[in-house]
Amino acid sequence: MKVSEILKEDKVTISCEIFPPKKGSQLEDYKGTVAKIAALKPSYISCTYGATGGTSDYTVEIADAINACNVPAIAHLTCASSTKEKVFSVIEELKARNIENILALRGDIPENVDFPLPDQYHHATELIADIKSRGDFCIGGACYPEGHPEAATMEEDLVHLKEKVDAGCDYLTTQLFFDNNIYYSFMYKVLRKGINVPVVAGIMPITNASQIKRSISLSGSQVPAKFLRMVDRFGEDPAAMKQAGIAYATDQIMDLIANGANHIHIYTMNKPEVAAAILDNLSSIFIR
Repeated sequence: MKVSEILKEDKVTISCEIFPPKKGSQLEDYKGTVAKIAALKPSYISCTYGATGGTSDYTVEIADAINACNVPAIAHLTCASSTKEKVFSVIEELKARNIENILALRGDIPENVDFPLPDQYHHATELIADIKSRGDFCIGGACYPEGHPEAATMEEDLVHLKEKVDAGCDYLTTQLFFDNNIYYSFMYKVLRKGINVPVVAGIMPITNASQIKRSISLSGSQVPAKFLRMVDRFGEDPAAMKQAGIAYATDQIMDLIANGANHIHIYTMNKPEVAAAILDNLSSIFIR
């Protein structure tokens, strides 16, 4: 099923993101993670394409496993470190596996390489247009409530975001954020810009202290005082920090839904127990 059709339904949706293994020897264990998260009956599950500009040979395999669990799958596809020929081959493989949903991303630019080369994409907008021309896919894109780190201004970022949507992007998913007011302000700016596709709110539960610095450095997210107080109080106690992080994410999601943001995406970091705890907290809000 296409994610665009799911997001049209007048109900709360909660989806999950997982990442694929780096080695083939880990594949079966990761498929076990897929099965555990799929058993929670999320609206859909997405699988990333590799961090820091790298690619993954196993994204399509994991997306296929998600579909096999009767949960709609999204395969991420990044283009910064891939040739167009490689991208086209992945698209054909997705078609062959009946994977209907692609999250199209530029991805991080690899270090110490010339970018872009003549056979590479410059921006996600070009990738979106090519995917659109090569199959009947539902195409998602990323957006940044606090502005893309490479954009000089929020206005510049919104201009590029509008270009993504005009190129064929069916919906957007936000980078993680810890303050819902940032999302609400962003949505006002998005609508004023004439961007009217669904915008899914991305939430990452911070369940251990080691996640914090990395998550903030990757996302550039502002950290509210409430969040810092939680970390100061519970960060040295792993069990307490895990419980507090789940509670904080749950509170964010409940506030979003109460304010009309019905579509939530949880960055699970391949932790089925964390996703399960959040969904249990929302058992009467998210009807599976």
